[in-house]
Amino acid sequence: MTDLPSSLSAAATRADLSRLVAAINAATFEDSMHNMLSPEQWEVLASYLQPVQLASGQVLFAQGSLDRTLYLVESGSLSIHYEDAKKRLRLAIVGPGALVGEGGFFSHRPRSATVQAGGASLLWSLSALRHAELGNRQPAIALQLAMAAGSVLAKRLGDRRRRVAAT
Repeated sequence: MTDLPSSLSAAATRADLSRLVAAINAATFEDSMHNMLSPEQWEVLASYLQPVQLASGQVLFAQGSLDRTLYLVESGSLSIHYEDAKKRLRLAIVGPGALVGEGGFFSHRPRSATVQAGGASLLWSLSALRHAELGNRQPAIALQLAMAAGSVLAKRLGDRRRRVAAT
């Protein structure tokens, strides 16, 4: 994970999730996350999200790590791959509007795959702690986001070929 460059101020990023919302609304892949939030709810959620910029080839999280952060992809592409003693197997490539990290977010278990940037990417992260805080302060928004992430997880687990792609 990388720090936010100084060129992006916290105030500017907090206020502008419009490209992320547009990417979610435009996403048409099988395991797309549907936008269940109103513009006002996105505004509230913005203060709980942190921007993450990845350079091409940079690892977002590694298979086996214990992080429970959920990530929303605004731009770029991410490769999801599984590694065993014999080889590395690409499970999926996800792009703008996708969600990753849902498996660890819900299961409290180690990540089942490695997620790596295929090109320069901008994501928005929501840690489990920030989600719990959101749940205490804005339970309807926290529930809607959890339901959207749960829907993505269910779709990925229902696809036999990509079952392990639930990260």
